Amino acid sequence: MSDILIDVKNFEKQYMKKTVVKDASFQVKEGMILGLVGPNGAGKTTIMKALGGLIMPTGGSISIFGETSEKGLAHSRSRMCFMIETPYAKQNLSARENLEKLRIQKGLPDKSRIDEALKIVGLENVGKKPVKQFSLGMKQRLGIAASLLSKPEIMVLDEPVNGLDPEGIVAVRELLLKLNREEKITIIISSHLLSELSQLCTDYIFLRKGEIVEKISSEELQKKCHDYYRIDTDNNSLVPALLRNKLDITDIEVEKCGAVRLYERTDEIRLISKTLYENDVIPTELHMHDANLEQYYMNLVGEKDVQYNESTEVSADS
Repeated sequence: MSDILIDVKNFEKQYMKKTVVKDASFQVKEGMILGLVGPNGAGKTTIMKALGGLIMPTGGSISIFGETSEKGLAHSRSRMCFMIETPYAKQNLSARENLEKLRIQKGLPDKSRIDEALKIVGLENVGKKPVKQFSLGMKQRLGIAASLLSKPEIMVLDEPVNGLDPEGIVAVRELLLKLNREEKITIIISSHLLSELSQLCTDYIFLRKGEIVEKISSEELQKKCHDYYRIDTDNNSLVPALLRNKLDITDIEVEKCGAVRLYERTDEIRLISKTLYENDVIPTELHMHDANLEQYYMNLVGEKDVQYNESTEVSADS
């Protein structure tokens, strides 16, 4: 059986002849925590709503669990849960009472799932406290508990940590990691807190003005966001072989222009330079580049599109 749960091909969405998402193609594999990242108007929420069947594509196709027909997609979506808007709850009711009403509305027969869901999200001991007395973080966890009632295989979450204090952010992050690892739930998430996504996601999709500008794994992103030496020479074609054969250096990346990014033994740049000179390769640039996730993101989507709040976190609302 294929591990591809969602396959989006050339998805497009227009509103009043204005294209808000253009030619978006990506796959979601079993076990992923996929982060959708992009500035205001990038199209993240539009994609999530299309996955949930809340809007219809203008073009392209969406396959979920191998289903592409309207009837098949409706069945497949029953194996998913969505928290795209602010979680709704009756403010005068307790967490348990809210989940019981939702269980009945959805026609779910398993009453014990309420206790299981509350325990999973850490709300098993709130008793009869009404939701209006909950913190924002508790309300977010209650929303996730509501999503868990149907035992979903895929969870789609739009900005689940938006507005939370640091303690609440950590709690939600740890909860999502638990759901992914212990409950085996594949997760699609958007957030404007890139530092939090870097501690959570296995894969990323960067969007700008409705287009996907990069798809990248966590491992690839972390490598790109490590400090590195950029080596440019008068004969770049020889550099990779010289580094491997003369110095046993393999952790490098060759840019399109031919320059080399060096990720290991960066404290031995004198030896590296000497080795190049001795083999008739003249360095024209040997420069340390400091990298981080936010800077990488700004370079990718355009710094003018990125907004900052007081804590310099990147805003990426759709």
